Amino acid sequence: MATTDATTPEGEGEDVSRALRVVVADDSALLREGIASLLEDAGHTVVGRSGDADDLLLKVRSYAADIAIVDVKMPPGNADDGLVAAAEIRRTHPSVSVLVLSQHLEPAYMLELVGNDASGVGYLLKDRVRDVAEFVDAVERVAGGGTAFDPEVVKILVGGHRRSVLDELTERERDVLALIAEGRSNRAIGRQLFVSPRAVERHVQAIFQKLSLPDTEDHNRRVLAVLALLGH
Repeated sequence: MATTDATTPEGEGEDVSRALRVVVADDSALLREGIASLLEDAGHTVVGRSGDADDLLLKVRSYAADIAIVDVKMPPGNADDGLVAAAEIRRTHPSVSVLVLSQHLEPAYMLELVGNDASGVGYLLKDRVRDVAEFVDAVERVAGGGTAFDPEVVKILVGGHRRSVLDELTERERDVLALIAEGRSNRAIGRQLFVSPRAVERHVQAIFQKLSLPDTEDHNRRVLAVLALLGH
């Protein structure tokens, strides 16, 4: 999966202007078809629908998907089978992005999914699907190599035991980093924090510097900053 910096001015990942090929996996037919309908209405192509983890893996292999949207808990085991399948997709099909949906807040699931590469991965609570525009934006952002982590999970990580990683950052810089982890652009961060885009860019550059993130073509520093937040 591409990890080069700045295919957009803010280094957000690729600009997804084409129709995506999507596999949607959820054991609830209602939610599965609802998500598929939302994405098709947004101009994307749902190439596969799966009700269990085994069928999900088959469809990802068969239909050259750009992104898989996966429920954490699915048959056959009705435990974390969806999460295991998502991790398998990331391992064996690195060109396929993964957005995992969960009914409950499980930060450990997100950390397991991310591993050592946050590029092209997302973890959202299912309630986020209700905001159609936000959800579709998250799908497109993850498919473009960016991130989309649920704000509630990010809040726990920022305020939890991993805080020591961020000791060098000011409170405002931590706020900016948390919003980067959610996948927000600099413009969106500025709107939420009521500061100018130029001020956000200064904070972002300060974060990169304090976390000693390399400024090279081989690294997406926003993704590396998210990994620092996650404790890697």
